[in-house]
Amino acid sequence: MISKIIIAIVILVVTVFSLCTYRVDETERAILFKFGEIKKADIKPGLHWKIPFINNERKFDSRILTLDVQPDLFPTSEKKYVFVDFFVKWRIDNVRDYFVATGGLEERANSRLSQITKDRLRDEFASRTITEAVSGERADIMNALVVKANVLTNQLGIEIVDLRVSRIDYTDDISGAVYERMRAERNRVAKDFRARGQESAEKIRAAADRERQITLADAYKESEQLRGEGDATATNIYAQAYGKDKEFYTFSRSLTAYKQTFNSKDDVLVLEPDSQFFDYFKQSDPK
Repeated sequence: MISKIIIAIVILVVTVFSLCTYRVDETERAILFKFGEIKKADIKPGLHWKIPFINNERKFDSRILTLDVQPDLFPTSEKKYVFVDFFVKWRIDNVRDYFVATGGLEERANSRLSQITKDRLRDEFASRTITEAVSGERADIMNALVVKANVLTNQLGIEIVDLRVSRIDYTDDISGAVYERMRAERNRVAKDFRARGQESAEKIRAAADRERQITLADAYKESEQLRGEGDATATNIYAQAYGKDKEFYTFSRSLTAYKQTFNSKDDVLVLEPDSQFFDYFKQSDPK
């Protein structure tokens, strides 16, 4: 019987304790209500007391949340449109203002935040050209946008931590113009490379022709020198042979001439009867 009483007392104590306390996690912030009216806001993590049936609490995620906005068209200062896909990193900065403005609903907060950031982003793109928006000024756009948007989101109890454009796409008409411009630029570069290549080829060809002419001239010069030296040597040999035995030299030269002249049966030679070519044929006893 005593054990049942003890168990009942323990159960009662646990029940009363659970009704009189609530726990806020490290990743949460809470609001304490009294008959539906905010009694205490921005309650830090830990174990807290409340009056049962009089107080009730609402807990909210205090971590950084992500809003992935659907891509939308934004006009530039050139009255041309681009598709912009971006996302927002945000968190609850003031729990009381957040609850009053959104009713504590994350979907409603995302909707309000999406509209605010789109409006500010549209203003930023409208003051810049496509080139400025797509190239190096993107970081400046994002920084300015975060500052301006935070002025409005502070009223919602929300702080924008970061905003990033993940993708910027041209519309079809702009894409065609951009591709044509890129194609023209690539063609210009290709023509420039071809012209440089042709210029280099002409220089190489001219250098090769010059080297060829120099080589041929040097070879001709050397061949003429060798031919001259050979002719001089031959003349010297002929002279020495002639000086040793004039008659034999004449006879040997005549035989060589006969041999070179009558090397075919079909050869015909027309000479005068008293021609010196056949002197050795006419002499029966040549000396």
